[in-house]
Amino acid sequence: MTSPTSSSSISAADVIKVARLARLDIDDAQVEHFTEQLAKVLEHFTDVDALDLSDVQPMTQAYPLANVLRQDVEQPCLDRDEVLAAAPQAQDGRFRVPTINGEA
Repeated sequence: MTSPTSSSSISAADVIKVARLARLDIDDAQVEHFTEQLAKVLEHFTDVDALDLSDVQPMTQAYPLANVLRQDVEQPCLDRDEVLAAAPQAQDGRFRVPTINGEA
């Protein structure tokens, strides 16, 4: 097996550019480390591309989706007046919060 960085199309400059776009502050040692890791990932994609998948049906989901949420059943809740009484500020039956971005 050849060195991942020699057979890969990813370079340290690519890693630096992606890190800058992602606003990541990485040092030279991390650049080298990530370049090697990404080269291995790309090499793995090359291995997958070499597989004969002509008999494999395309799918959008690897596992069947199932709703794991509970039923939406009304249950007792806190008294609104009691909750608003504990709020720092309340107005017209709602929490009063500071304006955001100058919007009222």
